[in-house]
Amino acid sequence: MKNKQNSLKPFISLILSTNIPKLALTLGLVASLITTIAGLVVPLLTKNLVDGFSVSLLSIPLIIAIGIAFIAQAIISGFSLYLLTSVGQKIVARLRDRMWVKLIRLPVSYFDKTSSGETVSRVVNDTSIVRELISQHFPQFITGIISIIGAVTILLIMDWKMTLMMLIAVPITIAIMFPLGQQMAKISRGLQDETAVFTGHIQQTLGEIRLMKASTAEQNEEQKGLSGIQKLLSFGLKEARVFALIAPIMQFVIMLVIVMIIGYGGMRVASGTMSTGSLVAFLLYLFQIIMPVTTFAMFFTQLQKAKGATERIINILELPLEEGQEGLNIDITNKTVHVDNISFAYSEDEPVLKNISFEAKSGEMIAFAGPSGGGKTTMFGLLERFYEPTAGDIRIGDTSIKDLSIESWRSQIGYVSQESAMMAGTIRENLCYGLENWKEIDDERLWEVAKMAYADQFIRSFSHGLDTEVGERGVKLSGGQRQRIAIARAFLRDPKILMMDEATASLDSQSEGIVQQALARLMEGRTTFVIAHRLSTIVDADKIIFIEKGEVTGSGTHKELIATHALYREFAEQQLT
Repeated sequence: MKNKQNSLKPFISLILSTNIPKLALTLGLVASLITTIAGLVVPLLTKNLVDGFSVSLLSIPLIIAIGIAFIAQAIISGFSLYLLTSVGQKIVARLRDRMWVKLIRLPVSYFDKTSSGETVSRVVNDTSIVRELISQHFPQFITGIISIIGAVTILLIMDWKMTLMMLIAVPITIAIMFPLGQQMAKISRGLQDETAVFTGHIQQTLGEIRLMKASTAEQNEEQKGLSGIQKLLSFGLKEARVFALIAPIMQFVIMLVIVMIIGYGGMRVASGTMSTGSLVAFLLYLFQIIMPVTTFAMFFTQLQKAKGATERIINILELPLEEGQEGLNIDITNKTVHVDNISFAYSEDEPVLKNISFEAKSGEMIAFAGPSGGGKTTMFGLLERFYEPTAGDIRIGDTSIKDLSIESWRSQIGYVSQESAMMAGTIRENLCYGLENWKEIDDERLWEVAKMAYADQFIRSFSHGLDTEVGERGVKLSGGQRQRIAIARAFLRDPKILMMDEATASLDSQSEGIVQQALARLMEGRTTFVIAHRLSTIVDADKIIFIEKGEVTGSGTHKELIATHALYREFAEQQLT
């Protein structure tokens, strides 16, 4: 791991993989080269001016020419800086593109193990570190390198003895800076990890603000938040201490070199072995070397940060995609769903489902019943292909659903859950969510599905109708309203298979009656899977599958299970009498 952290190869490979805009980079570097070369000529002109100064040499055309040269240099420099910065911005934008495209295609199991806040931190904070390096520090580094090479070359030609004296400072500086850079890398990785954890906690707390307030957990969350802030402060102070060492050391080395050059150069001028103009030019070139070197310290510390961020970005980009991105695209209308000896475990030592088998013919209603924690919701996850079974297979007709593309399979399934998830936005956007041609769906069709779901009346009561904002997770709507919009969304998708996780369990009796009517209308002619928490909703099911501790202990109609299954009969007596 240590070699990987100390190596620049992963960082460089990642940047190259983003398809760098080569033309902009080349033009930016060429323009930078031109301005740097122009800057290197100035001290030579100064030398000649000082050594052979005469008022008669000054003329208006010469002054104008010098002025134009400086303006041209400033314009080209600005052009170069813009191009190099834009290259950095584009590289990071493409990096974020790749991360976003990857993240939304990762399996659900990844998000079960990783907090959304931590993932957001990787996409936003870690890529920002890379952006700062490429957009701000890299252009300065490139122009600095060109300036230093040019200045050192001219200085060696002018006076190699004084140049070598100046270059003694280089190995001294490297010897001091290298261990500090390693320390900065270690601190940076810790800071990035802690930032991700802190972001995750903040996002979770604010996302569940009602739970927090209802539980009077302000004091508890305050302590957690303040603790996270203190940890970030600790890392920030460690980072500040390293910077506090780097800056004074750089200033000391620079001042030492300047004093040595002025002292030695002054002696040479006094002895007549060096002209005053040469000393002035030498000092000007020295400043053209010093200025970039001061930015190098920032570049290398930022590079250490970017290496740490790169590791985490690469970890995400190397994750395997959700299975089924490619596959068959078939119409599943009138096909039977076969579940053959399905087993599943979230981890090896915790089996959730064991040898589950059943079939659902087209148009049938299959209900899952049983004690909480038995595996009913996990069965839904396998049918939706959020997870892949550890053994067995699920087929549609004669085709394994693993052979279908995820898009083809899920686009033919409608899902109405207990929670009726909604996205922040308008009712229209929520009804059309996920449909490719949603902009082409006219209001008449939307009102039609709203009416089918008994949602049209309350939508019309809003002043903005279909364009009413529902708030984050639909908080501006009641539970019954959210359920009816979820049902209308399912009508709009016209699914072949319908999956319902007891869609009325959390509703009041009035809302429940309306939603039940809407669901009955939605289920007509569709293969339907239902998770039942209340047996009253499934007494008319074609087949009830009773699951206990991950195993099917009974299967049949309501009447058959009443007669043959003791626990089902007990459930029925408690709920239906």
